[in-house]
Amino acid sequence: MAKQTDKRQVPVALQKILKADVYITNTLCNMMEKCLPFRSLKVHYKLLEVSCAGYIWLPGWLILIWLIWKKELMEMQVNFYIGLITDIIAVAVLKAIFRRRRPAGNKPDTVMQIGPDVYSFPSGHVSRSCYIAYFFLVLYPVHFLFRMPLLAWFVSVSVSRVLLRRHHLLDVLAGLLLGFINSLLIAFLWLSEDTAVYLVSFVSDERIEGADYHV
Repeated sequence: MAKQTDKRQVPVALQKILKADVYITNTLCNMMEKCLPFRSLKVHYKLLEVSCAGYIWLPGWLILIWLIWKKELMEMQVNFYIGLITDIIAVAVLKAIFRRRRPAGNKPDTVMQIGPDVYSFPSGHVSRSCYIAYFFLVLYPVHFLFRMPLLAWFVSVSVSRVLLRRHHLLDVLAGLLLGFINSLLIAFLWLSEDTAVYLVSFVSDERIEGADYHV
């Protein structure tokens, strides 16, 4: 009788792809570390990591809604927040399904890494930064002075995930695809201003009644 095992059997073709991904990622990181002052840039990589962390964006955006309590902004604020939630849910589900290990050079020094977030595929930071950039460049375009810094931040976050050895290249590419799909989903499900205000009213009816736009 064959010995049973709980380990999943990965198809041979997929094994070759994953091995190539590991090799290419490791080679790229080694080359970049020789060209760049990695020790000094590591601080910047960590700052980029924190700047796109879900535990910062979720409560931070709620606080921003409360501080900037304007009816004309609630449509944008609510739709953006829904996108943050769908992104986190999608990333958690996919990581729980694929359960790919992080690169061997990764150091377990990430704050608030719990549950499926210990896995590598796809990159949640990349999907979130892609969604944020798409939202404020396409769905709700910001002033042109902020567009290049926003795009530079998005690219820097994506590159830093590989150079910090948090993710393989395929993890980053999957994060880009997921962030783009999530952006299209929010565009399709876009809530009107009246619906957004109605949803926010569940948070605080008194604040809605007492807002500066209420007559």
